[in-house]
Amino acid sequence: MPTVSRYHPLMVTLHWLIALLVIGALFMGFVVFDAIPDDAPVRKTAIALHMVGGFTVLVLMALRLVLRLRTDRPPPATSGNPVLDRLAGLIHWSFYLVVFAVIGCGIAKSLSSGLPDIVFGGSKAPLPDFDTFAVFQAHGKLAWLLAGLIALHFGAALFHQLIRKDHLLRRMSFGPRV
Repeated sequence: MPTVSRYHPLMVTLHWLIALLVIGALFMGFVVFDAIPDDAPVRKTAIALHMVGGFTVLVLMALRLVLRLRTDRPPPATSGNPVLDRLAGLIHWSFYLVVFAVIGCGIAKSLSSGLPDIVFGGSKAPLPDFDTFAVFQAHGKLAWLLAGLIALHFGAALFHQLIRKDHLLRRMSFGPRV
């Protein structure tokens, strides 16, 4: 595999697009849904956006995983500490696992509660009480785990950029790859 200094431009695009969508979905789940009363008509719209966003992330993450396995990428970054370097690799793969798990729980919650018919199918049924679904609890706990992974990832990027000054962020930007 040839040595490149940056990720493939499509990988860069997917990284930042998925980051925006995931942060938006987490914001909706943690903040917006708490601010909208259960019986407000706009709640269905917010849930529909959350569901479409989640499905979009699923498709983009699957594409990103395939591309990650098939495209040249820069050599692993080093923090100067072998334990932290190993942890970084585990965290990067954990993103895939946790994102797919959050979305899987969201899909299971949606299907088990009849949500697609309520939100997209024109059903006049009221929104279900999601707290009664165990998979809803898992969806929420995994979302918090994902938020923690994002915080670690962001902190590590800042560490590399501001403390190590190794220009690590350049790898996930557009420009020549050699």
